[in-house]
Amino acid sequence: MLPEVGKILYSTDLSKGSAAAFEYAVYLAKKTGAEIHILHVVEKLSTEAKMTLRTYVMDSDSRREFLDERVNHAKEKLKQRQESFWSQLGGADLAIRNQIKSIEVAESFPAEAILRHSKELDVDLILMGTHEKGMMHSFLGSVAKNVLNRSRIPMMIVPLPEKEDS
Repeated sequence: MLPEVGKILYSTDLSKGSAAAFEYAVYLAKKTGAEIHILHVVEKLSTEAKMTLRTYVMDSDSRREFLDERVNHAKEKLKQRQESFWSQLGGADLAIRNQIKSIEVAESFPAEAILRHSKELDVDLILMGTHEKGMMHSFLGSVAKNVLNRSRIPMMIVPLPEKEDS
């Protein structure tokens, strides 16, 4: 019996490579009727970065506001990318928008958040792009490689498309 794809977790870092991966997520959802769940992870600040914040931004309310702004900026950028994609599609395929069931921005370590969300949502496929070039580590990028090594859910990794000639 062939596996069914009913839920796709599309993880994006908002790069050009992840934009190409979204096209595959939409294509697969259109062909299979699958739901799409979109996740962007704002990476947690390192201990050193947090110490710098404490040094230059003294009160905790200002620090929290700064951290919240990182998440809000990512949400806005994700919204802009979505609007751009849908406007390029035109009216014919806009029904696919109804298959997007959730859009979330989380502040966490990317690989851990992707793995956690894939289990919580009980997805059938994790789909993500990569923006690196070069040898195997660079090709996959550290997040994609980490998720691939630890996931028991099938994955599709979409490489950055070749540059188009102008």
